[in-house]
Amino acid sequence: MLERCSGDATAGDAATGGDMRIGELADQAGVTAKTVRYYESIGLIPDPGRTGSGYRDYDTDALERLRFVRDAQAAGLTLKESRTILDMKASGEGTCHHTQELLQRHLSDIDAQIASLQAARAELLALSQRADLLDPAACTDANRCQVVGAH
Repeated sequence: MLERCSGDATAGDAATGGDMRIGELADQAGVTAKTVRYYESIGLIPDPGRTGSGYRDYDTDALERLRFVRDAQAAGLTLKESRTILDMKASGEGTCHHTQELLQRHLSDIDAQIASLQAARAELLALSQRADLLDPAACTDANRCQVVGAH
């Protein structure tokens, strides 16, 4: 599920005290520690507090944000789009309508890609069928194959 729309709680509502180091957070979120650091660097998750010995100390809010970003990416959303949704949530705005618009835009893009691929497939099929009808002995042009030649 991409997000829960009922209530549209702000990102900070689930926060508890930090109790996870980066490896545990990454494992629970299904991402790598490198991904966690990258998301911190671009502001998708806030910089965590640090333990007395300097280790990053994450809370459940960070875990939920990471899971959301992972799920949003799996649904086709970009990191920028995920950040916009998280920023809207943090400011108390509802996000379901915005998210639905993003998903509809991505569906339109996919439909256009499918149409383009179907056209390419039809062209390749026509060339393949043309090859079945041509005589290989008649292919004498040193600079082109008659299958792909002008037809």
